[in-house]
Parts: sequence; C-alpha cells; structure tokens
Amino acid sequence: MLKHLFLIIFIISFSFVTAQEKFTISGYVKDSTSNETIIGATISVKSRTKGISSNQYGFYSITLDKGSYTLTVSHVGFTAKEIDIDLNSNTSLNFDLAPRIAISQEVIIYSKKRDLNVKSAQMGKFELSMNQIKSVPALAGEVDPIKVLQLLPGVRNAGEGNSGLYVRGGGPDQNLILLDDAVVYNPGHLFGFFSVFNSDALKNVSLIKGGMPANYGGRISSVVDIAMKDGNNKKFQVEGGIGTISSRVSIQGPVVKEKASFIVSARRTYVDILAKPFIKKESDFYGSGYYFYDLNTKFNYKFSEKDRLFASGYFGRDVFTFNNKERSFGARIPWGNSTGTVRWNHVFSNKLFSNTSLVWNDYRFAFGGTQSDFEINLNSAIRDVSAKIDFDYYPVTGHQLKYGVNYTFHKFNPQTTSGKSGDVVFEPQTVNNKFAHELALYLMDDWEVNDQLKINYGLRYSMFQQVGPYTLYVKDADGNKLDSMVYGRGKGVQQYGGLEPRATIRYALNDETSIKAAVTRNLQFIHLVSNAGTTLPTDIWVPSTHRVKPQIGWQYAAGFFKNFKDNTWETSVEVYYKTMQNQIEYKEGYTPGIGDPEESFVFGKGWSYGAEFYVNKARGNFTGWIGYTLSWTWRRFPQLNDGDKYPGRYDRRHDLSVVTNYQQNKKWKYSAVFVFGTGNAFTLPERFFLVDGVLTQQYSRINQYRLPSYHRLDLSAIYTPQPKKVRKLKMEWVFSVYNAYSRQNPYFIYYDQTGNPYQGTLEVEARQVSLFPIIPSVTLNFKL
Repeated sequence: MLKHLFLIIFIISFSFVTAQEKFTISGYVKDSTSNETIIGATISVKSRTKGISSNQYGFYSITLDKGSYTLTVSHVGFTAKEIDIDLNSNTSLNFDLAPRIAISQEVIIYSKKRDLNVKSAQMGKFELSMNQIKSVPALAGEVDPIKVLQLLPGVRNAGEGNSGLYVRGGGPDQNLILLDDAVVYNPGHLFGFFSVFNSDALKNVSLIKGGMPANYGGRISSVVDIAMKDGNNKKFQVEGGIGTISSRVSIQGPVVKEKASFIVSARRTYVDILAKPFIKKESDFYGSGYYFYDLNTKFNYKFSEKDRLFASGYFGRDVFTFNNKERSFGARIPWGNSTGTVRWNHVFSNKLFSNTSLVWNDYRFAFGGTQSDFEINLNSAIRDVSAKIDFDYYPVTGHQLKYGVNYTFHKFNPQTTSGKSGDVVFEPQTVNNKFAHELALYLMDDWEVNDQLKINYGLRYSMFQQVGPYTLYVKDADGNKLDSMVYGRGKGVQQYGGLEPRATIRYALNDETSIKAAVTRNLQFIHLVSNAGTTLPTDIWVPSTHRVKPQIGWQYAAGFFKNFKDNTWETSVEVYYKTMQNQIEYKEGYTPGIGDPEESFVFGKGWSYGAEFYVNKARGNFTGWIGYTLSWTWRRFPQLNDGDKYPGRYDRRHDLSVVTNYQQNKKWKYSAVFVFGTGNAFTLPERFFLVDGVLTQQYSRINQYRLPSYHRLDLSAIYTPQPKKVRKLKMEWVFSVYNAYSRQNPYFIYYDQTGNPYQGTLEVEARQVSLFPIIPSVTLNFKL
C-alpha cells in the first residue's frame, strides 16, 4: 500500500515536470511592519481567475508563460499590493503587505475582492484574525480564540464556561487542535472555563469542519490549526495587558536584524494572591486556592533564502488546592500541557517547498487527596514524540500538490490509582501504560480545472499499532483472570489501518455565487472517555487496542455560497450528514477504581445531520455575523438505553450566535454578542423509593430530558486614547460586561432532600446551579 502511494506521488510529480516549459515566480508574503510571514495570502494575475495562496509559512509559487503581467497580492486586514512584471526567466519576488491600521488616511488602498469563501473549493473553513478575536467581548477580560470559534455555525460549546469544541455532533476528542504542529490534548484552563491559548502570542487561527483535506488526520470532526507569531525581526516590541483575573506580557524582537528573532509570552492568574490575605490562618479553608499560568516561546533563524529554522514551545499548568481543617480533608489537583516543536523550512526549487518537523508533547493530570490517615492518588498522562515532513509542489498554475509522511510514538497512562490507609499501602498490581506507533502518508491536489470548476481531492493512508510491553489477560464472565499473554517491548499487539479518501468540489455559477460538495472518510485511533458531559481534566485518553477499535467517520456535505454588494456581504447555507462508528461510553453503574478502565467500556455508533446558515458583513464601520444551526445528534449502544437510540450529549436542536462590531471613530469601538441554544440533554431521576432503609433512585431513559434554553448577551467597548504627539507607548482600555442581563443559565441540576422517609414527609426537589451572573471587567492593554 505504501509503495503504491509513493508511486502515485512520483508519477504525478514527474508528469508535471516534463510538461511545457514555463517561468516561475516564487517567494514569501510578509507583514511590512514586523516581517512576520502571512498565511493564506492570495497571489493572482490580473484579468485571470487562476491564482495561488501562500502556505503555512508564507511561501508561494506561480508558473506562467513568458510575457507581461500585473500581480495582485491580498489578505484580509492588509492593504493589497499590485506590481507589474515582465516574466522572461524564473524570478524570486517577496511581497511586503502593510496592515491597514498602519496606513494613514491619505493613502489610496487598492483592494481585491474578498471572495475567497466563494472561490475556494474548501468547505466549512474559517480564518480568524487576531483583531477579530480581540474585539469579541470576553469573560473577565480573558480574550479567547476558542470562545470565538464557538460562535460560528456548526460549532457549539458544552455549556456555561466550557472551552471544549463540539463540531457537527462530534465530541471534544474528535477535533485535531494544533499549536505549531503540536497536538494540544486539553485546551482548557480553570476546568475548561478559559482556553490555554494566549492571543498575544498567536498569528493565525483557522477552523476546518466541512471537508478535512488529506494533510490533516487522526480526528473525525474538525481541525483547529493555530500558528504562533515568529517574532518581530525589525524592532523590539513589548505588549501585554492587566486584567480582572490575570495579567500577561509578551516581548519580541530581533536577535540578528532581518535574520533571527524571538518572542516570549507569559500569562498568570492572581486570584490566589489577591485572596490569600483575606483567608485567615484560623480558617478551615486556609491553604485553599487556584491559579493557572502559561508560557509561549519561539525562536527562528534564517540561514539563507532557502533555509529557515524555527523552535517553539508551550508550557502551561493549572493548580487547584483545597483544605478543610474541620473535616481533615485536603486535595491538590495539578494538570497541564507541554509542547515543543523544531521545524526546518527548505526551498528545493522555485516550485518545491518542504517543512520537516520534530514534535514533543506531554499532557498530565494528577489528583492527590487526604482525609485523616487515608490518602489516595490518581494519575493520567499521554506523551507523544512525532516526526513529519511535508512538501508543497507547484507544477503549473492551477495545481498545488501537497504530500508527506507523519510518524508518532504514543505512550498512554490512562489511569493509575494508588493510596494508603494508616500503615496499609494500596499499589496497582500493574501500571496500565500502553504504547503505540501511528503512521500516515498522504497526497493532495488543489486543482482549478477552469473558471467554473475547482477540485480539492486527496488520499491518506493511516496505520496504528499497539505494541508491548503489554500483558493481555483472558477473563471469565465474572472478570476472573484465567490466562495471560505477555508481549515484549516493541512486539505488536494489535494493528489497524485503512485508506481515507477526501474530496471537495466547487462549481462557480458567477463571480459571486458558487455551489460546493464534499465527502470525507476519517480514522481516529485515540479516544477521550468521559464520565460527565464536560471536558474536565479527569477525562481519560485511551488508544485503540485489541478491545478498543478506532473511530471511523464519514461526512457528506453540500453548500450554496453567495456574496452581495462587491463582496461586502457573505452568505452561505451548508447541509451535512455524518456517521461515527466505534463510539465509546462507560457501562451503566461504572465507578472509577483500580484496574484497566477499558474493561468498563461499551461500544456503539453515532450519527448527526443538520443545516447551517451564515451571514457575514465583512466591510465598513459596522461588521459582524449571524450564525444559525439546526441539527440532530444521535447515539445507539446495544448495552445502553435498552439498545434504543437517544440524543447525544452534544445534541442541540437550535443554536444561534449574533456578533456585531461598530467602529465609531479612532477612539471608540463597540462590540456585542448574543447567543441562544437549546438546553443540553440529560438523564433525570424519575422515582425515589426505599430499599432496606436506603433511598434509591430510578432514572429515566438516557438524555430523555432537557435543561432550560441557554441565552446570554455580552457587551464591550474599547477606548484607544489618541495622543497629540506620536508616542512609542500605545494603550487601550477594554470595558466588557459578560451576561449583561444576568441570565441564570443552568450549569447542572442536583436534588435536595428534606423531611423523613419513615414519617412520610420526605420531599425531593430539583435545584439548578448557575455559574456566572452579570460580570463586568476592565482590562488595560499596552504596546511599546
């Protein structure tokens, strides 16, 4: 299979190389103020429809016949640039685009039509600029790119203050979240209320949910690809903010001007520091507290026009401690992500660009609890070491080939529990570590056939192998061990693999209207198993094994895209149907304990379908969008709910987001966000009765009931003082109100018991817990 895929790559590449001789223009697109490369800039030839986009590193290549041309280079948020060129040889040409905010009012701006949503073959892709992300009202002043993604159609959150993404009926583990090529397994701070992504350190955020291209894999729902800034290599810059619950600072600048640069960005909460003086030593809760911090770093060095090295890293931790002297109880819960990426860009020729990456990432969760002389510890972790190489090949105008290979070695520790009581120590008989190899190869072509037809098609082959050391136990129906099989280090235990075809097609009806369709097959070999409906750090990651099979997803989508008034208004309607095999849940009555958790799994299937409506005003002083989703999500497990289908915990019939931004003048900018969603499905106790004096509950069918609908209004105003003289220090004040009308949205339901069951006075009442009332906040942002 691998030989066949490499043969296809070679044949296609060779056929283009031997085609008619043409001349090639290649180079980079950069931000003129910082020399940051620009991802996804459009390079087109005036009076022609065919063009090209810069890749993840700002590189482009376009091949044309000999002659004279006018090239237009554009990107959202930058001033478009035009240049005339006489092409009679291969040419290296870099473009520097100026941010529009850096341009004086007197400069005439030549802008290309903003029609990528219509012209691109890609479905369900959204690119978010940092300005868009920072203008959306935030909880307690914390700007959060994940929260902004949750406002797009087809994407929903799990409820109040949750950073998980639930895309088209999929779970949070079905999204591939990348930070500079490194997988981020838990994107949440503060038990999911904020994400781990510090916007000051980020350059670009993109979401793909409607037809994942072949260069991405390992997940069945979506891709969130986040790129960090490279660092300003022209001048030093300091920026940051002082907020209600945290402060942040970023420092970037040249190490060697125009050749090497760096960026360091840090953030920390200080609720624990502010609260500490108010908790007396005599208090039963002295020593309790919570804080999180994170650090982003990046360094890059330009060896030559053909070679560039990047080294980036992320380190973040949440630490929660709780003490109750009255009950002699204490707990400490630290968790967090660490990632490291080294990348080498090399330009083989004006048509062939490569990127080689070495990636390390580590996610750990720990829980330590004590009460009197009893102590318990729980640990969970996942560690990856990856290597990948990707090629971008531009044979002729209208074709952009991508191909490459990716290898990952996984080490999983889904759950290890230990403890002691007095002098008695409880240790697990075996540590449940699992090891695996994951390999993928892919080939993709973005082909503009003619003015009307464009196709993005590709093929991916993925393989996953569980390896030793591992002991496989044979058990009877009661769970007693009958026999075992021992696998040595590196010996294969179980292997899965398969082809993943991907295809999207666009047909243009005219310059402002197109229809698109997509079909994709995805394999997912790792799984997040949750005993609740939120993305808490106690959820565990498990690999595919002899018992746990990989998830398989098929998605079919179609859409109609239409722009109005010179692309000022963008509209779209997309419909989709998605199937998900080998879904995992815990069996009924499961309680965490010592042992391999996969012995408590049950397996089933899921499917979802719906329609997404999107209207976006992209230009003018008044901008924003409306996104509405009508959808259904179902699950069926033979061992749950009597084998009948039931709504998935991510099912939400109606989901509405309204985002507005208004630029009054240079000093004031206003934003508002309104969200509405059908309440989460949940399971409710329907009857209470006594069994041997113990109050027992009888539950409804799974997810038979719904919480009240969720809705909220957020407001913000950004004030930017305009000094009379040009100063190096620039400041802005951000005033925001979260949940402006203080809606008491449900977070969860619990049951309060009063009275005596033996006297016939027992009453059980359902009570709602809400997290956030109205929360005003003020943040001071600065840039030097």
